[in-house]
Amino acid sequence: MSTSSNVVKKNKEGGLEGIIAGNSEICEVGVGSHGEHSLHYRGYTIEDLASNASFEEVAWLLLRGKLPNKNELATYKEKLRKLRDLPSTCKHILEEIPAHAHMLDVMRTGCSVLGNLEPESKKHDQYAVADRLIACFSSFFLYWYKFHHQKKRADLNSNEDTTAGHILRVLHEKTPNELQKQALNATLILYAEHEFNASTFTVRTIASTLSDFYSAICGGIGALKGPLHGGANEEAIILIQKFMTPEDAENGIKQMLNEKKLVMGFGHRVYKVVDPRSTFVKAWANKLSIDSKDKHLYPIANRIEEVMWDSKHLFPNLDFYSALVFYYLNIPTNMFTPLFATSRISGWSAHLMEQRANNRLIRPLANYIGPSLQKWIPLEKR
Repeated sequence: MSTSSNVVKKNKEGGLEGIIAGNSEICEVGVGSHGEHSLHYRGYTIEDLASNASFEEVAWLLLRGKLPNKNELATYKEKLRKLRDLPSTCKHILEEIPAHAHMLDVMRTGCSVLGNLEPESKKHDQYAVADRLIACFSSFFLYWYKFHHQKKRADLNSNEDTTAGHILRVLHEKTPNELQKQALNATLILYAEHEFNASTFTVRTIASTLSDFYSAICGGIGALKGPLHGGANEEAIILIQKFMTPEDAENGIKQMLNEKKLVMGFGHRVYKVVDPRSTFVKAWANKLSIDSKDKHLYPIANRIEEVMWDSKHLFPNLDFYSALVFYYLNIPTNMFTPLFATSRISGWSAHLMEQRANNRLIRPLANYIGPSLQKWIPLEKR
């Protein structure tokens, strides 16, 4: 057997669960170096970042390894603002994509087209590509959505100086209030990075072959499209909206559990006690429910959380209450996972650069469990 027996024993079910696949300075997930269940971006706790930072600060931190100073942040925000619009060729192709397409397919196509129009080069290096994609990632699906579902060509040049404000301004064609911008900003920060998850590892694997920046990111989008990775926030809001009252939700969830049906938005492959991001996104969901004077969905979500903990000892992950945040911001449900990608492009880009900086082709071994050596049988004797 060519594969380490120790590795096979640890990972006999496959999926690389529990296997350390590389070194990274970008993110620490789970039980931190101080023993707490935590999430750190380059040493900064998610609590500090979600409470104090802008998404643009976090993007700078992930890409450049340090927090920006006041002048750097102002310059960076202005740079991103000027990079939000799309080339006319890209817009034309987005208009040709069918109205029933999956929005992540729209984003993947937009990213691929941009890679042809603005290829990575010495004059347009990896930092330039990363900043361009962070600025315009939401533009792909916003332009496509407005064209096909509202029969408008979106103006992507809003004067909003934050990514959160820009998205809400373009989507709703009015200036969002501060609470709305702060809620979306915090949610984008919480989604920005999460170590070697499936999409990030896909990006790093493609980057390890020395492929181009855009190809690696397209691979990440493809991995995020899979329902076992992205999409749980969309399923969560569909679940919450099924019930009329908290009591109805309690009975319905208990029935689902009795029937061994999957309840999306609970538990995590890495966190075993709590998802540290959930506390923050739940607080924002509560604030938005109060602001919108909604006394219906938040209590239902809260009761679902209680039942899941009491019945299965499962905690809500980021996706569960982020679904309510997006709902209260009047964001279409099929836009939830594209917003995940709009945030995670910052983490993907940081990992791509880190992989390149000390590259080695990612090529693991397989533990062969097929038949032993077989004797060839001529065709006429089979």
